[in-house]
Amino acid sequence: MLEQRYRWKNKHLREHVSVLNGKLSPTLLLKNARYLNQAFKKWMTANIWIFGDRIVYVGDKLPDKTDGCEIVDCEGLTLVPGYIEPHAHPFQLYNPHSFASYAAQFGTTTLINDNMVLALQLEKKKAFSFLKEMRNIPSTMYWWCRFDAQTEIQNEETTFSHGNIKSWLEHDAVLQGGELTGWPKLLDGDDMMLHWMQETKRMRKQIEGHFPGASEKTLAKLMLLGADCDHEAINGQEIYNRLMQGYTVSLRYSSIRPDLPLLLDEMHELGIDHYDQFIFTTDGSSSSFSEQGIIDHMIRIAIEKGVPIIDAYNMGTINVAKYYNVQYLHGNIATGRIANINLLEDEKNPTPVSVIAKGKWVKKDGVNLNNYDELAWENFGFEPLDIQWDLTSHDMQFSMPFGIKMENSVITKPYSIAIDVSNDELGREHDECFFMLIDRKGKWRVNTVLKGFADDLDGLASSYSNTGDIILIGKSKEDMQNAFRRMKELGGGIVVSEKGKVVNEIPLKLKGIMSNKKVEDLIKDEKSLLHYLKDKGYKFADPIYTLLFFSSTHLPYIRVTQRGMYDVMNKTVLFPTMMR
Repeated sequence: MLEQRYRWKNKHLREHVSVLNGKLSPTLLLKNARYLNQAFKKWMTANIWIFGDRIVYVGDKLPDKTDGCEIVDCEGLTLVPGYIEPHAHPFQLYNPHSFASYAAQFGTTTLINDNMVLALQLEKKKAFSFLKEMRNIPSTMYWWCRFDAQTEIQNEETTFSHGNIKSWLEHDAVLQGGELTGWPKLLDGDDMMLHWMQETKRMRKQIEGHFPGASEKTLAKLMLLGADCDHEAINGQEIYNRLMQGYTVSLRYSSIRPDLPLLLDEMHELGIDHYDQFIFTTDGSSSSFSEQGIIDHMIRIAIEKGVPIIDAYNMGTINVAKYYNVQYLHGNIATGRIANINLLEDEKNPTPVSVIAKGKWVKKDGVNLNNYDELAWENFGFEPLDIQWDLTSHDMQFSMPFGIKMENSVITKPYSIAIDVSNDELGREHDECFFMLIDRKGKWRVNTVLKGFADDLDGLASSYSNTGDIILIGKSKEDMQNAFRRMKELGGGIVVSEKGKVVNEIPLKLKGIMSNKKVEDLIKDEKSLLHYLKDKGYKFADPIYTLLFFSSTHLPYIRVTQRGMYDVMNKTVLFPTMMR
């Protein structure tokens, strides 16, 4: 639990009232502000008083006392609440701190974050210390509580024990359970997961679904069991079905599925023109996809697609706050709310010129004020990888009768291996590569062949994966080993070796999973890797997600997991891992 259960202590609340009594000055006064008033659903003009991190008054009056108060005349500007990302995966090479800092420049000042990496990679005490530290940054950071690992892992009953889940659910910074990637187990009778869902509802917290392709009846069953929202609709009819069953629908625009324009078109064709049950998410997009913006870009697309302007802003602000029952803190510019405010040049351009987060400027007149202090990552268990073992020639044996074939960035199917895999190199006339998943502690491995990733890739090593285990891909066993050695030197990362030389790398010094660089710098590294892989035959949308999801059993059909080659549809291990 957080040490400070209440956001403001009694003495702070008394100070807020003292500002209205004229005994204290506001710290910031926004005069003549044309702003979005959610109560009236209108653009109105008022003076906005801010004291510390809170809005203490919105109305026609001016404060009696202004000593030391920063006064800004907002004539010519339009003010809207800070945007909320309700479904963030803040570990996509970037880290929660760097992504929050980056997102704030686009006006997204509140994020509700996946806890998967924290649950899998850190002791609970370290994870909760990290959550506490995240309270100190200008952005507001909330979290989920996962109920499963989204893959087959060893010792899952320990990582996702009842005690651990209960502690996460009770944490003040956790707003929801899920996302429910393990919903097939739930429908098959997993009563422990159902118990956790019951506990989540008892605490008045929400449950996020993950229901791709679910039928109308399945959606109804999952609603009965406790689900509240889902972000997996891929067309207008699926949106309609979710609305009919009482869901809040999270419209997605991500690096894997950039289909918001299509979703809005198909919604409108079906006559859906009421937007109170909709929210937006970028669903953990890769850093280069986020160059165009975060929630601000989704609001822009909605406006361009004919959504009324105020409704478009509401989908990125007050709708989210109401859904999570935090509208008393977030989602609108009104007395008592946290002072997260975006200043726009034009209501049709949601990307702000200035941003206030918790009452402080993080962007002013287009300039990033760099108000996110560096973290001592090692204090929270995010040290570089320390791999104390080496690959051997015995590890580089590939004799499995079938491999995995990529259908798109994230879907893999089984296929029969017809090529000779006994040599040290594979031919360049086909798109098959050696593939290995190996335990980061060196205890086990799974060797197979991957079809569809590349046709001219010598060797790639990645410590970035769903579980933090190590992936090796390539045509050349020697280059795969060379890439692995360089990855060890870096303390984790994604490394490409070609003809015995390292030609591309992204250091991931935080547990081998995240970069400690700013997102702006990481974008350059990520683009360089993407261009290189495309030149080597990668033909899909997002190689970062490909690496992440090789082990993810919430996707069909064959996955390579800590337990071995796993048949998702039949829930069976086809070939177990080999101990080293």
